[in-house]
Amino acid sequence: MTRPPLSGGRDERILVVRTRYVGDTVMAIPFLRNLRARYPEARIEVLVEKVSGAVLADCPDKDELVSWELPRPGHPLAPVLATNLLRLAEFLRGRRYTRAYVLKRALSAVLPVWLAGIPHRVGFGGEGRGLLLSRSAPLTPHRHEVELFLDLLRADGIAVDDARNENWVSVATRTALEPLLAQLPPDRPKIFISPKSTSWEREWPEARWGALVARLVRERKCEVVFCGSPAQMPFHERIIERAGPATVPHAHDWSKRLTLEQLGGLLAKMDLCLGVDSGPVHVASSFGTPVVVLVGPTDPNHWCPWDAPTVVLRGPVKAVRRWGWNRAEAPQAAAPPPGGYGVKLPGGLRGSSGGLPGHSTGGLRWEPGEAAMDSIPVAAVWDAALELLDAPAASTPRLRSAG
Repeated sequence: MTRPPLSGGRDERILVVRTRYVGDTVMAIPFLRNLRARYPEARIEVLVEKVSGAVLADCPDKDELVSWELPRPGHPLAPVLATNLLRLAEFLRGRRYTRAYVLKRALSAVLPVWLAGIPHRVGFGGEGRGLLLSRSAPLTPHRHEVELFLDLLRADGIAVDDARNENWVSVATRTALEPLLAQLPPDRPKIFISPKSTSWEREWPEARWGALVARLVRERKCEVVFCGSPAQMPFHERIIERAGPATVPHAHDWSKRLTLEQLGGLLAKMDLCLGVDSGPVHVASSFGTPVVVLVGPTDPNHWCPWDAPTVVLRGPVKAVRRWGWNRAEAPQAAAPPPGGYGVKLPGGLRGSSGGLPGHSTGGLRWEPGEAAMDSIPVAAVWDAALELLDAPAASTPRLRSAG
């Protein structure tokens, strides 16, 4: 078993594997900062997928983003997946990495690293992955994703700092955003809405989004901004339609106008981000933008926004209705969960060198289990939004310049 060298890593070529979704990828920022602190002279490259990897474009703790598209799990053509993994292994072998950190649980992420012959490999154990790794960390249930990533460094004998979050905006992105931001009246609060997720079970009914947006514009004089993939625009349009004609001049959908990298710069300028468990919510929290997140089947212990002023809204834990209800007109639950819908984290959720408070004793902030999105009422989201909008601004901006 190899051990981390004592030098600053001048001769090290380090690969970090973090493919797939935007939210998962942006959560690697504390990991990359700590890795760079241990190996200040090493070359660090991050294997990402072309689209989601853009959220790390301005991160100074990596030297290069390496794009590679992998077939999705369950791909009907198994030979296609196998051929792709072999091609990836050959590609990685040619880059002569000395160390690899695999921030994914899938065996398909570990296998090409092993086949590439990278001498020192660190990843998550279990399900046969440990046999292909030099060192491994356990996948502790209900532990936050950021802390799980940092556990890989701890397993490799690397010290971890306070796990703070951060993000950067390039001069080019600032310049590109100026004309759009100039369209928003400076005296009106700017609210970003992220209503879509990669799974419909994590979405909130559009009728409730419409009611909430109408109230934000009417009662708090807000400007509301949407920006997702072009495929999400019909959903945005239906929300605005439900909000009513008076909302239209104050609702802006920039889905076709901004890249993912520019979306980060936009989120850094928002007064509040309201959304379901989705990539933009986690990007917003990396800039310290206050977040109200609506959580359904996913575990908020594992996936809540990291290190930003946050209110997490969740219904009572129960059997989730996966079929048989109209997502646009879902009925509202009558009884709130014990203690109410919201859990406020004024300073944001952040761990320490020993992990999240409470995890050492098995304590959790949220009850394990699944909750249905249709059980969260509009009133709870409204109250949470006002709580963060009316809170004093952070004394130290999170936004950092790059490039």
